[in-house]
Amino acid sequence: MPAYPRAELEQMVERWLAANRDAERAGDWIQSLGAMYTEDAEYGWNMGPDQAFLARGRQQIMDWALGFHMEGFEQWRYPYDHVLIDEAQGEVIGFWRQVSPARRPDGSHYEVAGLGGSWFRYGGNDQWCWQRDFFDLGNVKALFMELAANGQLDAPVRRKIARLAKGQAMPGVYPLHPAPGALARLKGYYAMARIVLFGA
Repeated sequence: MPAYPRAELEQMVERWLAANRDAERAGDWIQSLGAMYTEDAEYGWNMGPDQAFLARGRQQIMDWALGFHMEGFEQWRYPYDHVLIDEAQGEVIGFWRQVSPARRPDGSHYEVAGLGGSWFRYGGNDQWCWQRDFFDLGNVKALFMELAANGQLDAPVRRKIARLAKGQAMPGVYPLHPAPGALARLKGYYAMARIVLFGA
């Protein structure tokens, strides 16, 4: 991981934040962000205990990470609250929020609770060569359930949730290990029920 001048990384961060704002205004993540990755960049995130997502190369990042997986989130906002820059390692961490365009009865926007962010590795030439996102999956699921219950979960998101629930393939999604079988899941539910009911 090579070192880079701090000023260069600060400039990259400002370009990235401006491109994200452009993407939010236009509802087009590919057009605004696609060129900001190296040709051989990697971009991934965890999807729970059994699955993760990984795109290899700029084209997969555009097609899958910024394209398919952002369908239904065109109007969401992801404002960055804080950015940490490590010029010695050429790395950046940005902390952001996930804000839905839908509003609650009190007028506030639905927003994912908890911590979200991205860990970047700079590849020179104003481009990232590696990125990993992190967020509280439990809070994401809870918000999606609330949006679905109120009829405010966009159709593309509903379709992707249905595909995941049925075990259907999705671009870039791969198993971390074999998923537990029905018996193992049942044993887990039973053990948790005992803990809840009897404290043991």
